[in-house]
Amino acid sequence: METIWSQTKQLLEKTLSPGLFNLWIKPLAARARDGALELVAPNAFVAAWVRERLSDSIAEAAAVVMGARPQVFVVEATQAAAPVAASAAQTPAAPGRPRRQPGQRLAGPRPVAAPLTLPVAPSAPPALVDRFRFSYDEFVVGPSNEMAYAASKGICDMSLSAEQLFISSAPGLGKTHLIQAMGRRILGGEPRRQPRVAYLSAEEFANRLVMAIKTKQVEQFKAAFRENVDVLLLEDVHFFRDKPRIQDELLNTLKALNARGCRLVFTSSFLPKELSGLDSQLLSRINSGFLAVIDKPDLDMRRRILARKAAVHQVLLPEEVSTLLADKLPSDVRQLESCLQNLVLKAKLLNCRISVDLAWDVLRHYDVAQAPVSMDDIVSYVCDVYRLSPDQLKSKSRKRQYVLARNTAFLLARQHTDLSLADIGVQFNRRHSTVVKGITALERHLSLKTPLGRELERTIEQMRG
Repeated sequence: METIWSQTKQLLEKTLSPGLFNLWIKPLAARARDGALELVAPNAFVAAWVRERLSDSIAEAAAVVMGARPQVFVVEATQAAAPVAASAAQTPAAPGRPRRQPGQRLAGPRPVAAPLTLPVAPSAPPALVDRFRFSYDEFVVGPSNEMAYAASKGICDMSLSAEQLFISSAPGLGKTHLIQAMGRRILGGEPRRQPRVAYLSAEEFANRLVMAIKTKQVEQFKAAFRENVDVLLLEDVHFFRDKPRIQDELLNTLKALNARGCRLVFTSSFLPKELSGLDSQLLSRINSGFLAVIDKPDLDMRRRILARKAAVHQVLLPEEVSTLLADKLPSDVRQLESCLQNLVLKAKLLNCRISVDLAWDVLRHYDVAQAPVSMDDIVSYVCDVYRLSPDQLKSKSRKRQYVLARNTAFLLARQHTDLSLADIGVQFNRRHSTVVKGITALERHLSLKTPLGRELERTIEQMRG
């Protein structure tokens, strides 16, 4: 059982975001029961969160290891009746276990659970060095990202005039790579001068705050972030939209960090001016430093990215194949790298050389560049998928199917057209804040790989099919 859960966790670590994995999967322990997978959470809150949002992802990963999709049960530690295979060092179960009175013995073996990492103890910043997978050595610099690259290194070396940096780009263009490279570089300095770095996503910050409130450890949460952090690296700040309670805490945290002269770095898929739904004071503080925008890479830069990755894979990439991939996948570096990785793997499995024909065979699974997609194309496609008329799509109806269809159209328009958020909103008689909210909601499902997220992936992939 220990091997099954260990292998399942390895798969989950590759498919989930680092924040989700470290926050919700690591604290779990596991045991077998009648062919099912029983997970033990430190407390009821973690059990409910995992049960509602991650059970499908866990079942799919476990199916790869076990050969069949198991039923997944999630219980809190106080409900467990026997020892389990812990995912980390064994510690006493979560608060709420009956205390043993003098002379009294509790019946049955004491359940054991993995330690809960939330909220973070005040003595340690909420970041792990091994979360920084990317480095500057792997980052390919070109006209589209050279400003963000220089500014990020300036923050690391404290040579930039500002102590804050906001990095904005469409998904898949290198925001996460840069911010992780920053964390790695800062932590790789002289040990005596090494600052305390906190790296997490906006959603993880929110989840930690909620957990602190539920466990009545808000003061420890505040101390961990306000007093024991020198560098805050915060991803996807657009997640804070329309969350006033969490925005208040973040604002106070940033004020405390600014007062101490700490370095702050934020990333978002949107420009600061597009972040409606944020408190004006919070938006002003987030936007008070240096703004760096990463644009789509040009053809030459995409070729250099492929050459760098081919060297990492230790393969010879013919020039005609490099040109083909760079030409057909122009807008998303992540997809470009994924395509190359699959091409290399297929060549190894077939024991053959990388060729144009083999590249075309792999490319058919990707959203390759074709004729430009117009807004009319998007409206027609979305109406066909969701069985709506254009008038229904643009109507004021709040029916779930209509809202989902509109949000899908917003996301596709963002990906396939050069229209601004405001212009996209005009097409559907909506404000740009509604467009941001809709895109953010779908991006969350896509990143969490929820059932809706997987359905959306298929819908997006078939757009050009």
